[in-house]
Amino acid sequence: MAEPPGRDTGRRDRFVLIGATGQLGFDLGRTFNRPGDLIGLSSRDIDILDARRARSTLADLRPTYVLNTAAYNLVDRAEDERPQAFALNAEAVGTVAAACQALRATFVHFSTDYVFDGRKRTPYLESDPPAPQSAYGESKLAGERQALERCERTVIFRVCGLFGIAATSGKGRGNFVETMLRLGREGQKLRVVADQVLGPSYTLDLARKVWAVLPKRKHSIYHLTSAGQTSWYDFARATLERAGVRADLTPVTAEEFGARARRPAYSVLGHANLAALGEDDLRPWDAALAAYLAERPSSG
Repeated sequence: MAEPPGRDTGRRDRFVLIGATGQLGFDLGRTFNRPGDLIGLSSRDIDILDARRARSTLADLRPTYVLNTAAYNLVDRAEDERPQAFALNAEAVGTVAAACQALRATFVHFSTDYVFDGRKRTPYLESDPPAPQSAYGESKLAGERQALERCERTVIFRVCGLFGIAATSGKGRGNFVETMLRLGREGQKLRVVADQVLGPSYTLDLARKVWAVLPKRKHSIYHLTSAGQTSWYDFARATLERAGVRADLTPVTAEEFGARARRPAYSVLGHANLAALGEDDLRPWDAALAAYLAERPSSG
């Protein structure tokens, strides 16, 4: 993907990162290695639900890249809060995309494996048709479409099962790994779904790959996850075992668990477009998990 004609190459690139205190945003910030300047924005600095103010903030910053990690990601609650999910995951994305188009900036947006229906048994490729099964997945797909329609320099990374160190330091809402460790240490009985398969992903590894891909990107959509696949149950078991936490862990089916929102039974993401760039070298999820557990505070 060539840079647009007329771009102001006489000044340093300016990367504006929306959602800088979340798991992925935090790791994008600490791995930033591109020539230019990074400006991290939290929800206190920019409210992308306020279209007028968001446009004004971005216009003042004059970015050459805008990375948006902000999202409504309460999957089950979205079934009852559909307007709120679509407001942040779709309409606000369109606002930022349009602002990027007006500023001739590249818009980098992050989506999810939940845009797929889970009926495949081989990894989903970027070219596979989406068919979300939940309000959350529908809102994220709507955001993808808004981004692509409203900014011609859009790059979308679909991610999955995120775990990042910001969840241990009050910078994020938590993640599956932290939830399993907390409940396990509290002695609670853990019932974890064993018939949903995914590719859990360490945000530190994903962040490094984002910075590697952007300078040589050729596609509009990339699947970006740690390598390999596992079930939520086996992910939980590996987490507890590696952390040395003894817990009462029981596998259940998705039907037995009874979550409010439908999840895809299989949502592993294949990396065809990363491979085309020679960038499909992310480490396996279990090695990434070990690294994450080694980095997190022992008291966390």
